Amino acid sequence: MQKIVVAGGGVLGTQIGLMCAYTGHDVTFWLRSEGSIGRTMPKIERYSKLMLEDLARAKALVGTPMGAFVYPKGLIRDWKGATPESIDALIETAKKRFAENVHIETDMAKAVADADIVVESMSEDPKAKIGVYTAMKDLLPEKTLLFTNSSTMLPSTFEKYTGRPEKYCAVHFANTIWKNNTAEIMGHAGTAPETFRAAVAFADAINMIPLELHKEQPGYILNSMLVPFLSAAQGLWATGVADVPTIDKTWKLATGAPAGPFKILDIVGLETAYNINQMKPDAQVEGTVTNLLGKLLKEKIDKGETGVNAGKGFYDYTKK
Repeated sequence: MQKIVVAGGGVLGTQIGLMCAYTGHDVTFWLRSEGSIGRTMPKIERYSKLMLEDLARAKALVGTPMGAFVYPKGLIRDWKGATPESIDALIETAKKRFAENVHIETDMAKAVADADIVVESMSEDPKAKIGVYTAMKDLLPEKTLLFTNSSTMLPSTFEKYTGRPEKYCAVHFANTIWKNNTAEIMGHAGTAPETFRAAVAFADAINMIPLELHKEQPGYILNSMLVPFLSAAQGLWATGVADVPTIDKTWKLATGAPAGPFKILDIVGLETAYNINQMKPDAQVEGTVTNLLGKLLKEKIDKGETGVNAGKGFYDYTKK
């Protein structure tokens, strides 16, 4: 059983850790403080519950024409052989592994001791990532591979802070990874070929589909397409062109998409949207749309309206 450490307990960090536990790995979440534990535990409970619910719902899909298209691909590796009984067995195994394989530690040295892989999943803030790498580099065992789940930043930005550039690359996951089971693998110039191959093997081992990038690209494949789309929607809102429900409705009606951009932002989390916005060159330039958007997002964050996990973002999720 590989020992996996996830540094950070945000939306994706929590999901990554749970998928590692689900697939039989020993998982430790390293968190900064007791306060971080209080914020992470509800996510662990929420996402493990959602994964179990999606497994249970999948039983009704067995033998249906749409089953092969909508089953949770990260949870059921071989749909052709799936039966209600085999899914029940997966549910019981998942409950056991969530209970036994998931650990939380605030002592970094204890967390990373004997780690095979560390997945850095801190916020999209360069200082936060550099701080973790600097603190961690002398604590990691020689064997440990270090992966970043950064959504938009390049591994070459940080490799010099890791102390192991040849064993460092990016492995980026899409949200709700137990259903949207992609893992974009991106190295930097100094990433060793065996590290890249190990990242591909790790993604496959946790039931992801490895998507190999041949060169560094800010935003990888997915976010190179998604971030401009979300930024355009936020610009329409910030400048008063249309309100949030109308923008989402327009996208859904015109494209047949199940969710609009602001529902996606609520799922991603407004802190992430804010951090990405603030990295733009004109974020501090008064009078720009980027500057205005940053202020509007900050207002919502300061009110605790950070998205689905907080119960409210652009939409209110406390209403039944």
